[in-house]
Amino acid sequence: MKLIVPAQTLITSDLDGEPSDADLDAIEREAPVIAAEVELLNVEISLLDRPLSELDTRRVRRARRRVLAALQALVNRPVVDGAA
Repeated sequence: MKLIVPAQTLITSDLDGEPSDADLDAIEREAPVIAAEVELLNVEISLLDRPLSELDTRRVRRARRRVLAALQALVNRPVVDGAA
């Protein structure tokens, strides 16, 4: 019988269940993007069961722009010693 094992090595060296400092830093850097995406999702969910009005269309557009602005700010952020 042939064993099936992953071809890649583990990404995380310690598996104690706690995020590393690098993981926490990455989450902190991405927090504005996550918040903007959650806000967009909330807007989209609130509009699922009704036709869009002009105001609703603006709400969706604004939420999408916030996501794009947060992504742009994240991408344009300078890299600091070892942080990706």
